[in-house]
Amino acid sequence: MGLRDELLKAIWHAFTSLDVDKSGKVSKSQLKVLSHNLCTVMKIPHDPVALEEHFRDDDDGPVSNQGYMPYLNRFILDKVQDNFDRMDFNRMCWTLCARKNLNRNHLLISNDDAFKIWCIFNFLSEDKYPLVMVSEEIEYFLRKLTEAMGGSWIEEKFEEYKLQLSGKQQSLNVWELIELVGMGHFSKGMDRQTLSMGINEVFQELILDMLKQGYLMKKGHKRKNWTERWFLLKPNLISYYASEDLTEKKGEILLDENCCVESLPDKEGKRCLFYVKCSDKSYEISASDKKKKQEWIQAIQTCITLLKVGRPTPHHEARQKRRELRQKQQAEQEELELRMKELQTANENKQRELEALRKKLEEAAVNAAEEECRRLQTQNELQDLYRVEMEKEKMVRQQMEEQVAQKSSELEQYLKRVRELENMYQHLEGALEEERQARQDEETVRKLQARLLEEEVTKRSELEQIHLYQQQTISQTQAEKLELEREQLTKESALQSAMQQLQQLEAERQGALEQYEEVMKKLADAANNTKSWKDKVSYHEGLIRLIQPGPKHPQKITNWGPAAFTETELSLREKDWQDKKTRPATSQ
Repeated sequence: MGLRDELLKAIWHAFTSLDVDKSGKVSKSQLKVLSHNLCTVMKIPHDPVALEEHFRDDDDGPVSNQGYMPYLNRFILDKVQDNFDRMDFNRMCWTLCARKNLNRNHLLISNDDAFKIWCIFNFLSEDKYPLVMVSEEIEYFLRKLTEAMGGSWIEEKFEEYKLQLSGKQQSLNVWELIELVGMGHFSKGMDRQTLSMGINEVFQELILDMLKQGYLMKKGHKRKNWTERWFLLKPNLISYYASEDLTEKKGEILLDENCCVESLPDKEGKRCLFYVKCSDKSYEISASDKKKKQEWIQAIQTCITLLKVGRPTPHHEARQKRRELRQKQQAEQEELELRMKELQTANENKQRELEALRKKLEEAAVNAAEEECRRLQTQNELQDLYRVEMEKEKMVRQQMEEQVAQKSSELEQYLKRVRELENMYQHLEGALEEERQARQDEETVRKLQARLLEEEVTKRSELEQIHLYQQQTISQTQAEKLELEREQLTKESALQSAMQQLQQLEAERQGALEQYEEVMKKLADAANNTKSWKDKVSYHEGLIRLIQPGPKHPQKITNWGPAAFTETELSLREKDWQDKKTRPATSQ
């Protein structure tokens, strides 16, 4: 669905809400206000001259939808660009139509939830006016809503509801859909908050293209700290906020076909790491567990793949496929109806031919009866003359009877073929119903297989990572064990060597101690001997004094007065004294 078709649906709701008496026409003053509001919301330069020119006062009566479309296409839709807030546009149109059509009695949802259902209806409704949502799209929406609320889908309950829709041509308008959800027909047992959260989740996925959201840890680019952020994933953008209330936006990551997402090993005390690499910078992100990490990696990789191949978002593509399938089935149904009409026409033509033939036979019978009357009247006169002709006439009558019998048998065969065709049509309808049921069963089994395959892949990857981690731990433990054994052997050998050196040093210390004691003993003995001899020498030297003429130079002064000996004699006496001093110690 293009931008123009999306805008037209919302504008159609606004236009029909202004049609108070449901005549298909709206007053010019109301259309002027509507046009001015549309230009303001969609940021289109307002042209009051064109507006007044189109809605001239000399025109009679209000303007119909067909009369408003030329102005809408030329001055609004042809100038619109995708630079405005679609939510403001939708809320403006919703305000106009909800004031008149929304019945708040006994509704379990708020006005905001009703607005979100209104937006979802515009997205899933058919591109035909008046807007309706077919039963297949109703089932798709209710399934998603039930899954978002955490409930289980009950197929039998919806089939019963479809039987009630048979009188409404298997479709609902927007106000019937809001009443269906707001009255809680398919959300019994759920509280209002759960219902509101489910509607909001479906709204974010289908209308806001919100593919995934949740809390993740993000590493900063400047301070390199880890902070928890609320992440929102769209097809071409990842936005992150301070919290899930979306009041404070912290940044965004623009995705393009050159981006990539890869897993990272655990580091810095953070687990379940992955990073998103863009052309200008990379972003390191940490998930709470391995399952969420894998889900985010797959979701981001899906967005990058869609950008590379230029495909729309998954729910847009799924909606288009459902519409194409419905169109194909409708075309097949129309072709089958056309063939049935052709067969019916051929049957009617055959009936007319048989009726004409019957009339001809009746006329022939009447003519034959008249001829028989004339023949009876002239039988007596012309019996012999016309006997041969009568025989010929009998032969012709037999041939005509044979032809009538043959035509009757052909008619019976044709009626038999018509009955066979009717039986074939009934069998074909049964086969189509079985095929539709088989497709639904196939879709259910395919989704179950996809979910089981995804769980198997996730479990297998977790087991492989656990096995790899165990192998790494075992190898690391073995290496550490070998290293510890080598260190133990080295320490034991060093300990033995040190013990030997310690014993050797102890022995050497004992020997040195013994030698020291001997030396100290010898030194004490020598000191005693030296003291005794010094006393003796001092005594005897004090008694001896040579009387000689005094020298001219200053005399030597000893302990006992001026010396009576020369310098040479003093040197000899010192030498002799030293020899006597050392001799007793040597002899000992």
